[in-house]
Amino acid sequence: MKERIFITKAKDQVMLEEFIRGRFKEAKTGMIEIQYTPIVTRIIVHTVTPGLIVGSGGERIRMIVDELKKNFGIKNPQIDVQRIENQYLDPHIVSQNIAQMIERGTNFKRLGEFTVMRIMNAGAVGCELVFAGKFSGQRSRTERFSAGYLKKCGDPAQRDVLKGFALANPKLGNIGIKVKIMLHHKEISRTVLKEPLIAEEA
Repeated sequence: MKERIFITKAKDQVMLEEFIRGRFKEAKTGMIEIQYTPIVTRIIVHTVTPGLIVGSGGERIRMIVDELKKNFGIKNPQIDVQRIENQYLDPHIVSQNIAQMIERGTNFKRLGEFTVMRIMNAGAVGCELVFAGKFSGQRSRTERFSAGYLKKCGDPAQRDVLKGFALANPKLGNIGIKVKIMLHHKEISRTVLKEPLIAEEA
């Protein structure tokens, strides 16, 4: 019984996040945190452009709050908008930016290498970009770009690695973009961080 409740709650949270991202698509939303309390449901939206979410005098926020009450049955939703200081450390924003650049015809290899460099220069411990789809011709293929130290399994991978996904729609067909960024990790020593940027499979 508890498992069913947990699964239902997880599904509701995913639907809620997708709804918010859809409403604020032009604002490039990053991580969305949902905090449930007995009094209010607090939704923290991280974004590069808070003004596009808040709207004139908070008009857009009020509209979304009304929709949350009506569509999701949330009695007292509160939306808190937080500015993202460095967009290259948020995998959701990074994946959205990559999708837009691919749709504009930017070379995906140069784009992947450039983005990895910017992520690492922003202070990440490690990162990985995976592009999957048709880049040229009829065959689909996967391209991977990575640097630094990135855990792939276990509790550290769940706790320390942030994940984002976006879908690009160029002429040849859809291209999925997965982004993983590790911002910190307790087991990494100073000597490891001083080593050349080589991805580690864990």
